[in-house]
Amino acid sequence: QVQLVESGGGSVQAGGSLGLSCAASGSIFSFNAMGWYRQAPGKQRELVARITNDGTNYADSVKGRFTISRDNAKNTVYLQMSSLKPEDTGVYYCYINVTRAMRNWSYWGRGTQVTVSL
Repeated sequence: QVQLVESGGGSVQAGGSLGLSCAASGSIFSFNAMGWYRQAPGKQRELVARITNDGTNYADSVKGRFTISRDNAKNTVYLQMSSLKPEDTGVYYCYINVTRAMRNWSYWGRGTQVTVSL
């Protein structure tokens, strides 16, 4: 099992910045990916950013504004969000994908609210 603990988030005005962090613990033997999804009210959950063994990926809507990074020693991933827009509002979920016993497993955090107001 892998546990994820998210922190950060909150409320900010448009144009502001927020940071999220997510610490993973447990059976992390073979890392594949870690990152953030978000879900706005009435919308499907969407990928925001992820970091894999090959690099990073971002949603087009956040490129140039969000930066994802990882501290391998702490099994922690960070998401720095700047130039925030109201459409960035939603619940942000951390996830991690690992390989164990020849299977890929995904684990999710409980989510943290990000609210961007005009």
